[in-house]
Parts: sequence; C-alpha cells; structure tokens
Amino acid sequence: MRYPADPPTVEEIIAVMRQTGDNRHGWRLRALIVVLWRGGLRIQEALALSEPDLDPRRGSLLVRNGKGGRRREIGMDAWGWEQLHPWLTARLDLPVGPLFCIIDGPTSGRPWSSAGVRVELRRLAARAGVRRRFAPHQLRHAHAVELAREGVPLNIIQCQLGHANLGTTSIYLQGIDTEEIIAAVHTRRAPMMSATAGLRL
Repeated sequence: MRYPADPPTVEEIIAVMRQTGDNRHGWRLRALIVVLWRGGLRIQEALALSEPDLDPRRGSLLVRNGKGGRRREIGMDAWGWEQLHPWLTARLDLPVGPLFCIIDGPTSGRPWSSAGVRVELRRLAARAGVRRRFAPHQLRHAHAVELAREGVPLNIIQCQLGHANLGTTSIYLQGIDTEEIIAAVHTRRAPMMSATAGLRL
C-alpha cells in the first residue's frame, strides 16, 4: 500500500527518540532513527551499513549498494554523529557484522530485520503519543523536507537521497505544508528595476 508523504515533525521524532531506553537496545534504535532521519537513508541501506562505512572525521556514510545497485557517499551532521556514538561504543562488544545487528542470543551480530525495526518504531511512536504513521521511510521524507526548508539546492538533496532523477526528489518535498508555500511567496519583495528605466512598459 502506498501512503502519502506525511513526514513526522522534529518534535515527534525527538519524542520517539526519548522513548528509547538508556541501554544497548535503546542506543541501537536511537542510532538507526538518526541515520534514517539525519542521513536520509532507505531502511535497507541503513541495515546494510558496516562499521568501516562510517567516517566520523569527514562526517560521511558510504552506501555501498543503494537502489539500482548505485554506490554513493552521503553526509550527516555533527548532532547525528553525537547520537550515534553510544551505539558505536556498545557495538564493539558484539561479533563483527552489520552496524545495526541483533544484540542478544545465538544470532548476536547478525543482521537486524526491517520488519523488526518497523515493529519497534510503531511501539515507540505509540508510547510517545505520536498519532501519525511513524515508519522508516517517513524519516527519509522528513530529512528531504528539512533540507529544502534550510535552502539546500534540489540537486544536492537528490544526490543525498540517491535518486536517479529530480522528479523523484520533488515528490519527497510534497511534505512541505501549503501554509509554508503561501508565506514564502507572500513575503517576496516587490520587483526591483533601475530608476532610469521609467514606468513605461
């Protein structure tokens, strides 16, 4: 089933993050939310990350096999890296494998499933009182909308999201509220022209 773009607000995302526990399970979930939201990754791209794909010094993440088999490097802000840090530290005690792995039991260190992630996000969103759909892809939409609001050029948003064409990126920006569009256009300055040009058309 296809859902309309209805990205959660910053307040809603933070409310969900606050519901994660202060333990390995909570740090892992908080880190995944951050990678989806502040990096704009698809859920499968995030779950395929391994520790060597992260470069905190440059602030970049390497997506080795994005949609269509495309490889790309994306950026993530300093706040996002801060939120990722507790999980990166805890991950060192687990067997080598994907960055976001199973923590307990005999399958420890193996890949975490996207179905398991979706169940966790729904549970936390309900506990946080978020009354809209809260799925991994919604966080990707929130990332795109926030970049657009911050004035990031559309072609950079396209590269960050790994879209083959600009049309797909523009669909992501449908989450921008009509009131924002009206306010942005309403506050435009009057046309400027040289005083020597006169008023003749």
